[in-house]
Amino acid sequence: MHWTYTITIPSGQPAQPLRQLLTAWLIPKHLIHDLRISQRVTVNGQYRSMNQPVSGGETVQLTFLPQDFAEPFPNVAPDSAATVAVLYETADLLIINKTRGSKTHPNQPGERGTTLNHVAAYLGEKQPGPYILSRLDQETTGALMMTKTPAVVPIMVRNIADKRVRRTYLAWVHGHLSGRGTFTDPIGRDPDDRRKRRVNGEHAQAAITHYAVMDHQAEATLVKLWLDTGRTHQLRVHLAAAGHPLIGDPLYGPPTHNRLRLHCWRLAFSQPFTLDQSLTTVTAPVPADFDHFTQK
Repeated sequence: MHWTYTITIPSGQPAQPLRQLLTAWLIPKHLIHDLRISQRVTVNGQYRSMNQPVSGGETVQLTFLPQDFAEPFPNVAPDSAATVAVLYETADLLIINKTRGSKTHPNQPGERGTTLNHVAAYLGEKQPGPYILSRLDQETTGALMMTKTPAVVPIMVRNIADKRVRRTYLAWVHGHLSGRGTFTDPIGRDPDDRRKRRVNGEHAQAAITHYAVMDHQAEATLVKLWLDTGRTHQLRVHLAAAGHPLIGDPLYGPPTHNRLRLHCWRLAFSQPFTLDQSLTTVTAPVPADFDHFTQK
């Protein structure tokens, strides 16, 4: 098995050395090395050294092999694809609308019933993926991004690290918030509960969460949330510390019969193998019961 990408350089793009182009596409150095040594990168069908220029209108072809990757084939047992709601799909990327109560991925060998198991069934036996890029807590719904080939994983991971993947959430929280604002308290481990995180906890790291109020119910506020960092339970910890825990949060909120009201509403991201800085935006419809809950 191999994965081949054929990319035609936009006509207006300035000429640059092939190595510089591959680096700008966020292909890791070790993969560029493998492509060069085995001459698996061509321009207009011919091998070209890494120092030679590539100009607009020319076609670059890259071929990746399983041995280029530490884990080329994820060991995910396929399960029923009935719950897979596809929001966006290309030859490389897949974004689905994750359901409430579904774990993102297996934690044990042979485990089934997780979102990743369902997506493996959707992709079928001919696809080696899925390869997970983002994670959502079990009770969180919404847009979940993965790739269908290993070649795109390091590129999209770099995009996430460099904040070229923007995640916007919707959440119902307890109490009355107004306007917009930013939480900046660092987040670390909770020494009293291994499952939890805490503002200024052990080994705290910088954490920045922005919010904007969207709607109100009695004693509850709908907020739009977006993050500059990605700490574990960041949204939940920041809001709870501010006195506005998420509705239905079993770890950081008051006892309740409600399930968690947190939804990854929108993903905006750069496409792989391009220097185009424009973002593709995908929106996940909210669950039908998202704004139906009790106040206790």
